[in-house]
Amino acid sequence: MLRPKAAIKGEPPEFSLAVGGPLYDAYLRTHLADKPIALVHRRVLAYLLITWVPLCLLSPFDARGADVTVSFLRDIDVHTRLLIALPLFVVAEPFVHGRLTGAVRQFIDRGLIAPADLRRFGTAVVSSVKLRNSPLLEIAILLVAFIGGQWAWESRVSLKVGTWYNNYAADGSTLTLAGRWYAFVSLPLFRFLALRWLVRLIVVWYRFLWLVSQIPLRLNALHPDRTGGLGFLNTSVFAFAPILLANASLLSGMVAQRIWYEGATLPQFKMEILGVVVVLMLLVLLPQTFFAIQLERTWRTSSGE
Repeated sequence: MLRPKAAIKGEPPEFSLAVGGPLYDAYLRTHLADKPIALVHRRVLAYLLITWVPLCLLSPFDARGADVTVSFLRDIDVHTRLLIALPLFVVAEPFVHGRLTGAVRQFIDRGLIAPADLRRFGTAVVSSVKLRNSPLLEIAILLVAFIGGQWAWESRVSLKVGTWYNNYAADGSTLTLAGRWYAFVSLPLFRFLALRWLVRLIVVWYRFLWLVSQIPLRLNALHPDRTGGLGFLNTSVFAFAPILLANASLLSGMVAQRIWYEGATLPQFKMEILGVVVVLMLLVLLPQTFFAIQLERTWRTSSGE
C-alpha cells in the first residue's frame, strides 16, 4: 500500500495502474483477489460464469422453431469477445501491475529525481493514485459502457441476419432471452472492463508521466540506453501487451464474422485494420514524448550548444 507521508519524506512510493478503485475493492471483499492482485483464475472463471455460460444455456431454447442463420456455438464474435478478449483484460492486471510498478521505481533507483524534488515526485504519485481510486470515475465508465456502448453495438456491430441473440425481420428485430442477457449483462460488463483499462491508461498513466516530465530530471546524455536513462520507459510499453492483444482480437473476430456470414472480403477492412494498429501503438507510445524537451535540452547541454 502507498503511504503518502512516507512518500513525501523520501521513501520511494509505490505506483500501480492495476490495483485500487471500487472494482478492486469488490474483488477483495468477494475473495476474487488477494493483495496485490493475485487469484487471476478466480476472476476469469467468475466472469465466464456471468457472461458466457448463461448464453450457452439459454441460446438452445431460443433457437427452437426460429430461423437462425448464426447459432451461438458458431458465433465467432461472441466467443472472441468473451473467451479471449475478456480473460486477457483480467490477465493484464498482474502483468501491468508488476511492470509499471517496477518502472516507476526506476525514477528513484536510477537517481533521476533529485533529493529536492522527491516530495514533488511523491505528490505526483499520490494524486495519480487518488484519481485511479475515484468512485466517480468508475461510475462514469459504467454509464458509458451501458448507454453509449449499447448504441454502438446495435448500430455498428450486431449482424443484420437472424442470430441466436435476435429475431431479425425486414421491419425490425427483437432480442431473444439469450440476446437480452448478452445485451444487458455480458456486453456492458465486457465494455466496462475494456473502458476501465482505456481510462486508466489515458487519464491516470498519461497524467502521471506528464507530471513527472515537469520535474527537472537528472538525465545523462551518455547513458548506454541512449535515452538519458529513461530506457526503462520503452520496456514499460510491453506491460500493455495483453490489453493490445485483447483489442486486436476484437477486430479479428468482427472481421471473421463479416467474412463468414455476410460475404465480406478481407481487403474491405484494410483501413479498419490499419487504423486499429496505428491507434493502439500511439496509445502506448505517445506518453513517452512528454520527456522529449528534457532529453533535447540534455543533449544540447552535453554537446556544448
